[in-house]
Amino acid sequence: MSDYAKDVLVDADWLAEHLNDESIRIVEVDENPELYAEAHIPGAIGFDWREDLQDPVRRDFLGPQAFGELFGGHGVSNDHTIVLYGDRNNWFAAYTYWYLKYYGHDKVLLLNGPREKWIADGRATSSELPSYPPVTFTAQPGDQAIRAYRDEVLAAIEAPTKLVDVRSPAEFAGEIISPAGYEQEGAQRGGHIPGAASVPWAQAVQEDGTFKSADELRDLYAGKGVLNGDDIIAYCRIGERSAHTWFVLHELLGRDDVKNYDGSWTEWGNLVGVPVEKGA
Repeated sequence: MSDYAKDVLVDADWLAEHLNDESIRIVEVDENPELYAEAHIPGAIGFDWREDLQDPVRRDFLGPQAFGELFGGHGVSNDHTIVLYGDRNNWFAAYTYWYLKYYGHDKVLLLNGPREKWIADGRATSSELPSYPPVTFTAQPGDQAIRAYRDEVLAAIEAPTKLVDVRSPAEFAGEIISPAGYEQEGAQRGGHIPGAASVPWAQAVQEDGTFKSADELRDLYAGKGVLNGDDIIAYCRIGERSAHTWFVLHELLGRDDVKNYDGSWTEWGNLVGVPVEKGA
């Protein structure tokens, strides 16, 4: 997949040939943890996005020690190459990719296509839970160059920074706060951050969830004015869809000036006194 800026995707054929490669750990990250229990890629470790990867008290990441203990306790070391995939068109897998990059693990790849495609293509699955011996995984200090916070987003409204809203058009317009079938995280207001470009995440992928070509992606984001500025901040509702867009812009198109605002609309839609716009 050399037309992309970075060699960070693997296809299903490649992964099928590396299922028994001890230098690799396959990790499935789902919104719905029951899916992993039903069927997963043989040897894959399963993480629940909410229960495993979020602080149980604060709305925040796991700290570096807890993050290292999670991966190390499941047999993933700093020497392993991690291959990620999951449900919801790899939203939460892309989020975990970004999360791993935040904590300094560069040996990470994303399967080009979600778990739904793997299963629909009739590839091997298993319901057996893998058992890997615990190892050491050390998380580095968080890389703030790829994570945006609310004060930075507020400043970006008046700055050259380009804000990219990757939610559905109805969410962007403020017609709905949370799409049907999604858990409501409690935002009090609908709408979008002033000045944000609306580029729904789904426009970056084909019908089967695999990514469009680099040329198609450049045309998409250039056409919305996203590639014209010096800095880009992507956001969605809880940070997973915007991590998918961060992956496209940062990894596939090679833009080093992209951050993910994982507070996203769940935070912004609850803040007192911040500007909000409605309508397309």
